[in-house]
Amino acid sequence: MHKHVALLTRADGVSHDEFVDRWEAAELDDEIDGVVRYHEVLPTMPEHAEFDGLAEFFFEDEAAYEDAVDDPDSLVSATGGEFAEAVADERGMAGDPIVQRDEVDGDSDELYKHSAFLVRQEDMTHDAFVDHWQNNHTPIAREITGVVKYDTVVPTDPDAQPFDGIAELYFADIDALYDALGSEGSRDYEAVGEMAEKAREDVNNFLAIDERPRFIGQEHLVSGR
Repeated sequence: MHKHVALLTRADGVSHDEFVDRWEAAELDDEIDGVVRYHEVLPTMPEHAEFDGLAEFFFEDEAAYEDAVDDPDSLVSATGGEFAEAVADERGMAGDPIVQRDEVDGDSDELYKHSAFLVRQEDMTHDAFVDHWQNNHTPIAREITGVVKYDTVVPTDPDAQPFDGIAELYFADIDALYDALGSEGSRDYEAVGEMAEKAREDVNNFLAIDERPRFIGQEHLVSGR
């Protein structure tokens, strides 16, 4: 599978509720060729979220993705229509998802998710960043209390991507997510629990935390399986 995540921000004069209504009516998975699975992730607290939502598209492989996408930076906007007019800003990242933990047999529908869009420290290469992230940080993060699913997304073409990766931690309960990773309103967080504290300490070894957007929302499976 190859995954594209679009970070969506509504235009001025469009309320969050109106934005979501237009989004759900747009049926983006039908507008983009090659999509085999499609998620919408809506913020749990829109007033504090950095974005109005995440649109997540899955393709069979990178070749299918490249065949379908003319401009990966504006995948949603390129579909046109009323919804595209409601989008003021769209950032996207594509890569191959790696399942690090899965207690739900791949069924993430209705789970609460913390998505961290990772940016490496200035003095670090992308390869060194990925090595530390995957081999040092991920074994800690997947043991955080309450995590039922954990995926990492590594860009296949890092030079063309706005982030060095995406970390997706899923929880069955929003309070468990908040307890482990903090609530909305800040790019940083005060971790609670032994493994969450260890993960937060390790962040200082490889992440530019102030440049790392994060998003807390509830995932909805729109199509696919």
